[in-house]
Amino acid sequence: MYDMANIKKLKLLGEGAPAAWEGFAAFDKAAMADGAVPKKYKELIALGVALTTQCPYCLEIHRKAAEAAGATQQEIAETAMVAAALRAGAAVTHATHLLGGGTAK
Repeated sequence: MYDMANIKKLKLLGEGAPAAWEGFAAFDKAAMADGAVPKKYKELIALGVALTTQCPYCLEIHRKAAEAAGATQQEIAETAMVAAALRAGAAVTHATHLLGGGTAK
């Protein structure tokens, strides 16, 4: 199902819901623009989020954008480790819901 060629179908999505698409596109552009948080950092954040949501389209798009914004392989690798730590941390902290209640001790 995953194929980067599907990105071309975004045009069809926009044609089907133009007002919503235009709103999304404007929001996305504003959110990712260089600002108080530099574009490179925003792209690294986007990569970290994409790693946790496991969206292959986002991974490819934001990897390219991060590199274009000057991100190094080391920065991308560290971003991946932060995403991995957060996913692991969520499992660990959610495990606390399993302890101390009912029959589990």
